[in-house]
Amino acid sequence: MIEPVLRLENINKKMSDFFAISNINLELLPGEVHAIVGENGSGKSTLMRIIAGTLPKDSGSIYLNGNPVDINSSNEAKKLGITMTHQEPSLFEHFSVAENVYFDNAPFSRHFLKTVNWSKMNADCRKLLSKLNIHLDSQKLVKDIGNAQRQLIEIAKAYVSNAKIILMDEPTSSFTESEFIILQDIIHELKKSGVSIFYISHRLDEIRQLCDRVTVMRDGEIIGTESICNMETSKLITMMTGLDIKNRYPKLSLKTGKEVLKVFNISAGNTLKDISFSLRRREIIGITGLAGSGKSKIAKVLFGVDRVDSGEIIVDNRLASLRSPLDAIKEGIGYVPEDRQIEGLFMYLKIFENISASSISQFSNKYVIDSHKEKDIATSFVDKLGIMIGTIYDKAENLSGGNQQKVILAKWMTSKSKIFILDEPTRGIDIAAKVDVYNMMNDLVRKGASIIMISSDIDELIGMCDRVMVLYGGKIVASIPQSEATQEKIMYYATSGKHADE
Repeated sequence: MIEPVLRLENINKKMSDFFAISNINLELLPGEVHAIVGENGSGKSTLMRIIAGTLPKDSGSIYLNGNPVDINSSNEAKKLGITMTHQEPSLFEHFSVAENVYFDNAPFSRHFLKTVNWSKMNADCRKLLSKLNIHLDSQKLVKDIGNAQRQLIEIAKAYVSNAKIILMDEPTSSFTESEFIILQDIIHELKKSGVSIFYISHRLDEIRQLCDRVTVMRDGEIIGTESICNMETSKLITMMTGLDIKNRYPKLSLKTGKEVLKVFNISAGNTLKDISFSLRRREIIGITGLAGSGKSKIAKVLFGVDRVDSGEIIVDNRLASLRSPLDAIKEGIGYVPEDRQIEGLFMYLKIFENISASSISQFSNKYVIDSHKEKDIATSFVDKLGIMIGTIYDKAENLSGGNQQKVILAKWMTSKSKIFILDEPTRGIDIAAKVDVYNMMNDLVRKGASIIMISSDIDELIGMCDRVMVLYGGKIVASIPQSEATQEKIMYYATSGKHADE
């Protein structure tokens, strides 16, 4: 019998009056990629934080190579050969790629004085990025790169850490197929080196490609563990949710109306070049592309966060001057950003305060907020959208990722926006919560709204959008109707940059 490299026995942790993880018994084998799956709030990340030393357990035992250990900090975990990559990369924005990758393993010219050998660090980083097929400048600042690239840096950082156990929490939530292939190659290299991996993901197809075993968690408990080859997808979904979800993409067939948005020859910085498209009433259009293609830049331009250098934006047949988010809100545009924690929510404010944030004028005169009305509206959206909370007085930071996403959607639904820009709206949330988001989208378009859905998940774009636009190098290279959209066709345009008419 193979001795596990890590064994958990009867791990318990109470997080609140509403949630705890209970009696967790789990093993990680040498060189194994072990998937941990479950709905948002099932306890996956809580369990990983206990192993990583950032959250103390209440009771239970942890064994490393058969020996009992206490892990009371991330530094202790690293000394024991355990490191974690986070769903939201924990990088230094104003440090370079190389400085972040080698932050814990910087080469020194003089070990006594701890003088960093900068030229060696940059050279080592260039070699590493080339080896891992990550196309990034080692000296570029992290603040100037996208989320998918940041996640690759986080993984590269774990790769050079010499850890024997890596905990990967949603590493591919912002990846397209090309970035996933890079990760797949990295994981194969790690496995060959004897590294063991706990792998959290909501993407069941990639779990099948990468993982050896899968453990399902629900409501803070382990439901079961099986070899991945013995686990049918339908069974996995049922174990995760307790439900039989038959239609993962419940797209409505609605007749579209007049044009509500026209974009003519928009260029912005070095990112967007001559972007033109239109959006009709009750239409959902998808936008996708590889990291650096400019897909999120479109969202920020339309919401007035980033300025345009040239071109025009027409809203309801009127030239719109979108110089700030306030201008966009006045034009009836709502924006659910890719980074919900930094850009989408006020994490330390209460749930009802977040929901009313984009439309506070509805609840106030010049001087006084009608808090009763504000809370009543928030409560109605919590009930309507099935947001799992303790009370509306809870802080947004205490919610799971899926419920945080629903709060952001509730915020813009409260504002009565006509055009919704959803940037990676299902990033890092579970299957049941994704279906909830899709149903919210259906509810919006049924009532006459229009949606721009930006996503790296090609399946959901094909499943939920009337047409899919593909970006390459800041240009739209294809616009594909749903009836003709396939994974292969979209990836062809996203990776080759060929225009639809070539």
